[in-house]
Amino acid sequence: MKYYIVAGESSGDLHSRHLMDAIRSLDAEAEIRYWYRPDMAYMGFFSVALHLPAILRGLRECRKDIAAFCPDRLVLVDYPGFNIRIASWFHTHIASYGNMSEAVRPRVVYYIPPKIWAWKEGRIAGLRRDVDTILSILPFEVRWYAERYGHRVCYVGNPTLDEIVAFRKMLQPGEIEEWKRTFAPGGEPVVALLPGSRRKEIERNLPLMLRAAKAVGGEYRYVIASAPNMDAGFYEDIISDVTGCSGFRERVVLAPCHGSRSSFLLLHNAFAALVTSGTATLETAISGVPQVVCYSMPCGRVVSLVRKFVLKVPYVSLVNLIVGREVVPELIAGDMTAENMEHGLRRLLCDGTLRKEQLQGYAVMMRLLGEPGAPAKAAGLVMSGRI
Repeated sequence: MKYYIVAGESSGDLHSRHLMDAIRSLDAEAEIRYWYRPDMAYMGFFSVALHLPAILRGLRECRKDIAAFCPDRLVLVDYPGFNIRIASWFHTHIASYGNMSEAVRPRVVYYIPPKIWAWKEGRIAGLRRDVDTILSILPFEVRWYAERYGHRVCYVGNPTLDEIVAFRKMLQPGEIEEWKRTFAPGGEPVVALLPGSRRKEIERNLPLMLRAAKAVGGEYRYVIASAPNMDAGFYEDIISDVTGCSGFRERVVLAPCHGSRSSFLLLHNAFAALVTSGTATLETAISGVPQVVCYSMPCGRVVSLVRKFVLKVPYVSLVNLIVGREVVPELIAGDMTAENMEHGLRRLLCDGTLRKEQLQGYAVMMRLLGEPGAPAKAAGLVMSGRI
């Protein structure tokens, strides 16, 4: 069978590669073609408008390549702004072409669908029309789709859980000690700072995280997870601006996280964390690290005022969304200040009851996530083209 897989961002690339390995293990004759263009993963109206010619050119190139390959399965992984347009084109020009019988019709599978439960709910019409099978990695999406639209979605498990389980199995003797010698040589408890992966995101979040950490101080080592696409000088400039020549500077360390393994090593050694909202909140929870979820935005106070009219869900962190209640505190937009983060971090470090409550919430989340094996289950459903 022939499979064409489309992904955009680095997280989608990682999930796609695991899915491809699982497909090959089930289909010895699999032919797989992969489209991955992280340089076109733009977010926000102005960024998309600025790069619109490149995006349109990428869409044309991708469509042409798909048509030439003639896949039996088109597998779309996350990347909604691009992939929803590819699905619509494929449904109109390929899957519905001529008098093709249902038995041989190429099928569209969406693995990790758009988060329409948060915003852009209008996308459901296109998904119902253009996508044959939706495979979710978030357990609450199954009920949400069923209750709101009578649309069936299959939960296949969460690949982040698979990745962390695999990481733990592959830990080498002495690897943890080596990490500590490099990043926390004094044996201090580690506070992980995860400011995000995009430049603007880091520029907004990291200074506030550092100011909160500086106010807390103490005998901690504050370790910043650096993104693979950012050079060390970018982070050093931000660190210098916040810390100056104070003694606190010696307690701040930059850890290159150029892959999931290095990120998981940081979390494996962390006592607490300040985490930018996103998949990192789930990684932190699975790793068993108490956290404060943060996300700074331009015009934060205005965003906080209109948030309830824009977002369709009460939470933004995946941990809280999965469990259905506040397990981890969220400091978003206008609520994200250095003072609020300082207060939240102090409580995590000093309040044993709060730490225990978070870990109990994590245990509930783990039960809801289920067992590892998401790529293998997804691969089987991709092959069948049906739920």
